[in-house]
Amino acid sequence: MQTLLEQPIRRIAMLSVHACPLALMGGKKTGGMNVYVRDFCRALGQAGIQVDVYTRSQDDCQPVIKRELGPEGRVIHIAAGPERPIPVGDIPPYLDEFADNVIAFAAREGIRYDLIHSHYWLSGLVAEKLRHAWGPLPIVHMFHTLGHMKNQIATDESERAPQIRLDGEARVAQIADRLIAATPAEKGQLIEYLHADAAKIAIVPPGVDLSRFHRMDKEEARARVDIPCGKHNILFAGRIEPLKGIDTLLRAMSILQARHPAAVEHSCVAIIGGDPWADSLDAEMARLQALRVELNIHDLVTFLGAKDQEVLPAYYAVADMVVMPSHYESFGMVALEAMAMGTPVIASEVGGLAHLIQHSINGFHVPSRDPEALAERILQLLESPTLRRQLGHNAWVYAQQYAWEKIVQRMLVVYTELLHDKDRQRDFTQTAMLCA
Repeated sequence: MQTLLEQPIRRIAMLSVHACPLALMGGKKTGGMNVYVRDFCRALGQAGIQVDVYTRSQDDCQPVIKRELGPEGRVIHIAAGPERPIPVGDIPPYLDEFADNVIAFAAREGIRYDLIHSHYWLSGLVAEKLRHAWGPLPIVHMFHTLGHMKNQIATDESERAPQIRLDGEARVAQIADRLIAATPAEKGQLIEYLHADAAKIAIVPPGVDLSRFHRMDKEEARARVDIPCGKHNILFAGRIEPLKGIDTLLRAMSILQARHPAAVEHSCVAIIGGDPWADSLDAEMARLQALRVELNIHDLVTFLGAKDQEVLPAYYAVADMVVMPSHYESFGMVALEAMAMGTPVIASEVGGLAHLIQHSINGFHVPSRDPEALAERILQLLESPTLRRQLGHNAWVYAQQYAWEKIVQRMLVVYTELLHDKDRQRDFTQTAMLCA
């Protein structure tokens, strides 16, 4: 019998139903999860693992298969429902169609997988259907965000997770063989809200691509970006939605403009994400642009739209600080990327950000929804180049432990232990049947 370390892992079915790993950063529903799946799969490929990422087709003109994840990785676009972007809440009726088309694709190519790794609750429900078709394959699942946590910070009914999501998350927590939590806090949430078995939860944080996100000459970076660069640049990057707390950042800048006009006279807040030039703005983008006018900070704030990750490092390098005023983050990929660039981060003390940022060591924590506290920390960094350099250096040092090759090795331990456990269960069952 093979030992644990000899257990082979050759090919993985990676499920990311609603989040394509090739999407632009900061799109309407693209963010940390898209980046996670993309970079994780690339790192698995570099470790010699073949990975097929199945995601819902949102454009009938694009190829079914894209090979932009390296020689061992493929993104496979699966038809399920209309082949155009639709709200995440509209996807559940098409999960059976998605699963059937994944099964058909794998059958046509004669593919056999060693395990299924699913992301977000929608993909977890698909994983269960695939296991019924493919046999007793182990399922590894990562939620990324939880409906119960979203409900805790919702300010009105429209921001609450629907019951179908809560029920789906509970189901996935029961059927998955391993659950991946990004932090110890998330492990606690899985146990408390989903009644998950603590024994099957593994803590493996996301990683960061240090070949892309590394310290860069600031003047070289300025030549690559379209920020109306002033003396100081303050950056937000992510989805444009209420839980990101961008309005708190705008109110903080209004406070600084009123009380410390000299400190912000040559400053610019650059907001990466969404489509600020759309003929019909989505509700949050329209609200934020109106708030910018209302607060009379038009000259301080610019909306840059979504950006490809190839150019994102230059924006981090130009920034004097990255601000993440989120009401909730399961981890905080943007913070980790900025830290790897040596850029200090000011973040709400919530979710994974409370774990990632070490207050006054590699960045600052502020209370969520507190523009006064945020303004105070922004001013502190604006006025102290020495403090910016110190926090930025410490952030860079801290980020090195999250190199993807290190994170992938930790995940491979989870995979091999799971496969080893499955083999032992199968051997025990076969022996019991022979002795019966």
